[in-house]
Amino acid sequence: MVQLIGDTPRRPAAVLVGVREGVQPRLVLTVRTDHLQDHAGQVAFPGGRTDPGDADAIATALRESEEEIGLERRLVTPLGFLDRFETISGYSVTPVVARIDGEARLYPAPAEVAEVFEVPLSFFLEPRNLKRYTMDFRGHRRDMVEFVHGGHRIWGATAAMVFNLLQRMGRV
Repeated sequence: MVQLIGDTPRRPAAVLVGVREGVQPRLVLTVRTDHLQDHAGQVAFPGGRTDPGDADAIATALRESEEEIGLERRLVTPLGFLDRFETISGYSVTPVVARIDGEARLYPAPAEVAEVFEVPLSFFLEPRNLKRYTMDFRGHRRDMVEFVHGGHRIWGATAAMVFNLLQRMGRV
């Protein structure tokens, strides 16, 4: 990875890989607003940079989710972590997997999030929905994955985290 993203120190960050409870469990995702400096307009899990006051990755993921999508912490049950993900934008992201109460009300914070949407977990479990491709980045070829659901392209770090979840579940 150093060849692709360099060896500069990474800023710590965390995202919430939230599985909303219900008859059909769903992953909660966002579309970032078009005016943001990093990853504008892209699909992402709620989350962001770790603040000095955050005790750990769970605290970061919960704080950011509350700020970005109005998710009340009391309605979230952390379950574990996926593999840390090093991004080309200079972050070391810890994905926090958590259960979200089915009654949680979610709404976008307009300064950061254009849309909150949910994708049934069963969609990601269906092998035909996983698209694989190779990308050239800084002179190196890199295998990538993506998903397209309801007009949303889920790619990059977000798709890699979903893929890691599927690996942990023994589904790929």
